[in-house]
Amino acid sequence: MEQILYEVRDRVAVITLNRPEAANAQTMELLDDLDAAWTRAAADDEVRVIVLKANGRHFSAGHDLKGGGPAPEKLTLEYIYNIEARRYLEYTLRWRNVPKPSIAAVQGKCIAGGLMLCWPCDLIVAAENAQFSDPVVHMGIGGVEYHGHTWELGPRKAKEILFTGRPVTAEEAEKVGMVNRVVPLDDLDTAAMELAGQIAQMHPFALRQAKRAVNQTLDVQGFYAAIQSVFDIHETGHGNALSESGLPVLMQLTGMKDKVKGQ
Repeated sequence: MEQILYEVRDRVAVITLNRPEAANAQTMELLDDLDAAWTRAAADDEVRVIVLKANGRHFSAGHDLKGGGPAPEKLTLEYIYNIEARRYLEYTLRWRNVPKPSIAAVQGKCIAGGLMLCWPCDLIVAAENAQFSDPVVHMGIGGVEYHGHTWELGPRKAKEILFTGRPVTAEEAEKVGMVNRVVPLDDLDTAAMELAGQIAQMHPFALRQAKRAVNQTLDVQGFYAAIQSVFDIHETGHGNALSESGLPVLMQLTGMKDKVKGQ
């Protein structure tokens, strides 16, 4: 089964995460296919808006850590850094900067790496049951690779969420401005597509310039530099784990995330 589905409806490209049996956990292949879908939508002149959604109960359980990669004894910090710099940081920033409006439709759990799929989108529509969490401080790392936390939640709320690992509800996320709209679960797809359809009526060049204005303002305020520097901070967590145990600390995260998904 394809891990990513792609279709265009009425000038809206719909990209769908399609691993519902694994709560849409992200394999390397899924991320590569997702990046290809974003690139396809960006290059299609018939597409004015991009919607990212997910099949199944949950938007995404984050990185799939149950297989793949070299033997533990061959893992190095350089190997980890190179993989994460490309698939976690480079991809995420590229999606954020696609010059077309994008909307994430989020239901159920959105854990750790799941945030790196919805945060690059310009707008987020959340189902009432959506929960957003980054529990990786439990594993000795100060947050996922793409540090959107401070920008999305504000500094004090970001610290609370990181320090405790607790999920942010859809209602709470809307209050702090991380989510644009909260709707009943059954209405999620319809609400996201109606919003996309409304935006698709606008002039495409004006939409591009409006997005650029906001993103450039954030970059002037330090967003891009902060994302880059915090990525390096994240990698020190892997370096510490390698020096202490010879294993990247995220190898231990699957069991903890399974518990989070079951909450």
